[in-house]
Amino acid sequence: MNDTPEKPSHFIREMIAADLASGKHDSVRTRFPPEPNGYLHIGHAKSICLNFGVAEEFGGVCNLRYDDTNPVKEDQEYVDAIARDVKWLGFDWDGEPKFASDYFEQMYAFATELIEKGLAYVCTLTPEEFREYRGVPTRPGTPSPHRDRSVAENLDLFRRMKAGEFSDGTYVLRAKIDMDSPNLHLRDPAIYRIRHATHHRTGDTWCLYPIYDFAHCLEDAIERVTHSLCTLEFEVHRPLYNWILENVTLPKPLPEQTEFARLNITNTVMSKRKLLELVREGEVNGWDDPRMPTLVGMRRRGYPPAAIRAFCEKVGVTKFNGLTDFALLEFCVREELNRVAERRMAVLDPVKVVIENYPEDGEEFFEAVNNPENPEAGTRQVPFCRELYIDREDFMEDPPGKFRRLAPGREVRLRAACYITCQSVVKNDQGEIEEIRCVWDPESRGGGTPDGRKVKGTIHWVSARHALSAEVRLYDRLFTEAQPDAVEDKDFREFLNPESLQVVQAKLEPGLAGFPPETPVQFERVGYFTPDPDSRPDAPVWNRTATLRDGWKGKT
Repeated sequence: MNDTPEKPSHFIREMIAADLASGKHDSVRTRFPPEPNGYLHIGHAKSICLNFGVAEEFGGVCNLRYDDTNPVKEDQEYVDAIARDVKWLGFDWDGEPKFASDYFEQMYAFATELIEKGLAYVCTLTPEEFREYRGVPTRPGTPSPHRDRSVAENLDLFRRMKAGEFSDGTYVLRAKIDMDSPNLHLRDPAIYRIRHATHHRTGDTWCLYPIYDFAHCLEDAIERVTHSLCTLEFEVHRPLYNWILENVTLPKPLPEQTEFARLNITNTVMSKRKLLELVREGEVNGWDDPRMPTLVGMRRRGYPPAAIRAFCEKVGVTKFNGLTDFALLEFCVREELNRVAERRMAVLDPVKVVIENYPEDGEEFFEAVNNPENPEAGTRQVPFCRELYIDREDFMEDPPGKFRRLAPGREVRLRAACYITCQSVVKNDQGEIEEIRCVWDPESRGGGTPDGRKVKGTIHWVSARHALSAEVRLYDRLFTEAQPDAVEDKDFREFLNPESLQVVQAKLEPGLAGFPPETPVQFERVGYFTPDPDSRPDAPVWNRTATLRDGWKGKT
């Protein structure tokens, strides 16, 4: 077992440690079992970190297993994306990826075994009809009229279902358990249904597919999983999980299901169905839109995988559902980026500054620190000339008392360069400032003066002659409401944030040309940014990963 004192304990870690200490298990095997019907999101990241994390901590292994039992909704695109996301997050699985479809023959045999034991039967009731028979938790159900079919008849019908003789929905195979149980999942649940659809791996070999509740526990048992970790909504399914395993022939010990609280975050939705709606309706620009809670979207936005892992660790593992503020995720992102991101200067809303006492053809370079948190990051040379760009918000003609930036008659420091003083402004016919006319103090090269005078403001800048023009996409939270899909009588799309994406034309340090995607940079005094995959040297595109501090004004 790995020694991880920096990680707080939780009930699953304690359970696994106790199981190993008692000899109940001599090793640990977990699994991450996504259905390939969409892209993974931040909620899945918690499960990935837990399943792969505890296996690694205790010297065990974790399987990547696709629960591909519904060919109508699944696609190879999602299979490939899931594997990429797990790898990107920093984890690897034992052996080759596994699939529920690898076990279709075995699961069919297990279902046949249940029929032979009189514990399953073929039923023709529709789902709607069976809901009436099933009843409610406070009232016993009514047995299906087909519950007492003979074993021979059930076996014959089940074989014919597999052979493709019947159309979708005409028959299902039900487990015969207890129509009086207060747990509705034990009232003769369907375990097989007919689906005439092409499967992404098995093609048209099968038209009979197991229901998730039947397949999942058997997959765990076949793979010799020791600890099957699921989110809390599966707690009521656990008796069915155990019933299936106990009533078919399997080697011992059997896997055990343990539930933990799923991850819920403010200002987003975690339903793959709802996320798919946003994609199909064009509300976002695909699954990898940086506003999406998908891992591929967060990757494109520039979230480092280490920050996501740290976030999942901070959220913790409990038995109680809660709501985590999006600000905690952003805090983890900032904390990681502050450590690793190099600094550069960028002006998002440029206004020109002309230094009147600097030679028109003059040019020099100033040394700037790449990352004050990491001395090994070194320094860079930043070009300087007569004409510069600064952010428009760093100048005011009539500033309030606490304004510490550039104003008429005021001296400020240009980051890593020199002191300048505003002399006048030039405006256009609409009264908008086009130029700020300044003078510089040549003695202040490098940011100080021989007389040791101090200035109260420091602003960033970019040399106009050398500036790199770039499109910068300012991303914010996708929804204005903390729980957009939990507001009564409202569609979650009504709370889409109209300001979740703003695009500006910016001026960047020339050294930012050609930075590869997923390279984090702190634009000094502005925020953290990363090049978009669509970025090209001749047409740079940068995405805002996070602001320097939480300035969210929406509902939380």
